[in-house]
Amino acid sequence: MKRRDFLRNTIFTSAGALMVPAFIKPFEALALDELSLYKNLVVVQLSGGNDGLNTVIPYGNDIYYQKRKNIAIPAQEILKLNDMQGLNPNLAALQEIYDQGWMSIINDVGYPNPDRSHFRSMDIWQSASDANQFLSTGWIGRYLDSSCDTCKYPYTAIEVDDSLSLALKGNSKKGIALKDPAALYRNTNEPFFKEMIRSQKEHLDEDNLGYLYKTMIETSSSADYIQNTSKLYQNKAVYPGTGFSNQLKTVSKFISSGLKTRVYYVSLSGFDTHVNQKQQQGNLLKQYAEGISAFLKDLKQNNKLEDTLVMTFSEFGRRVEQNGSNGTDHGTANNMMLFGGKLKKQGIFNGAPNLSDLDNGDLKYQVDFRQVYGTVLDKWLNVANQGILNKKYNTLDFI
Repeated sequence: MKRRDFLRNTIFTSAGALMVPAFIKPFEALALDELSLYKNLVVVQLSGGNDGLNTVIPYGNDIYYQKRKNIAIPAQEILKLNDMQGLNPNLAALQEIYDQGWMSIINDVGYPNPDRSHFRSMDIWQSASDANQFLSTGWIGRYLDSSCDTCKYPYTAIEVDDSLSLALKGNSKKGIALKDPAALYRNTNEPFFKEMIRSQKEHLDEDNLGYLYKTMIETSSSADYIQNTSKLYQNKAVYPGTGFSNQLKTVSKFISSGLKTRVYYVSLSGFDTHVNQKQQQGNLLKQYAEGISAFLKDLKQNNKLEDTLVMTFSEFGRRVEQNGSNGTDHGTANNMMLFGGKLKKQGIFNGAPNLSDLDNGDLKYQVDFRQVYGTVLDKWLNVANQGILNKKYNTLDFI
């Protein structure tokens, strides 16, 4: 018997969880690696409006220093990527990632008629709506609603948090939010929770209670599957001791254990830097870079990097000119960072922001963020982007 057939024939599925016979325990990780055929998408949300110009810095443009006399990053400290742009020194952990070809930067990403409200702009990014359009579903949620082969379970999309973002909510399906699979498993196996589920049959025909109990049943089933599958893999990689890195470590555990999840969602907040920006943003960028670096190296070690695409966004960038408090105010277009082992266009995807051609002091967007989403949907998740985004968007060549 071939090795692949042996591994497949000696792993049995029961109640949605992988049950591995004791005699094959030493080969668990190998078996799971062979069986995991999914391309994973990891969405990283930088909440608060990260200042893209002090993240990927156009140090080659004198206007940058003229507009930011107190908060500009000195040219000698910048991690130079080319003659025009470089990375904030707090992103030093990404230098090796960039050099390996695992990173791509898309400049000037935004949308027409941008909104500078945190809440509204985040809704626009999460729902993939127009600025004047209000949607109650998210773009990932509508992906779950689609006819993709792997979208029938809530754990197709997991947010590593206590609550579920709009991005993961669809019309008929939604993702699941959790921070700790063991804690969710314990909670859904509490006697009260079990008793509530046992009584569900008499309520399923009532609209509100039917939805509630359906959600409880799905949560319980998902908790069992996630816990029983993910516990087969013990993550030994070293991550920084931050909350953001812990989220990524959880995602790595799920990916490496062979969880049948396609989309993961994590976030890092605190980027609303109106006052004394340099230190606040610098600390956050350091957390971000060190977490992403550890995560990508962990995936590489487990042969999962080529099956994983990481996409980072923030709800808007900041204004080009600093404010009077050594910070920056809400702006418009921003950069997006992508990471993975299968990037078609590595390094910097397009030209640096044009600081001499602004829209009332703000960057003009050159790439609609829905083109990025559309590319991910078409080329990575293998679904037509028109059905998810309500309009067909031309794709880009970064994957």
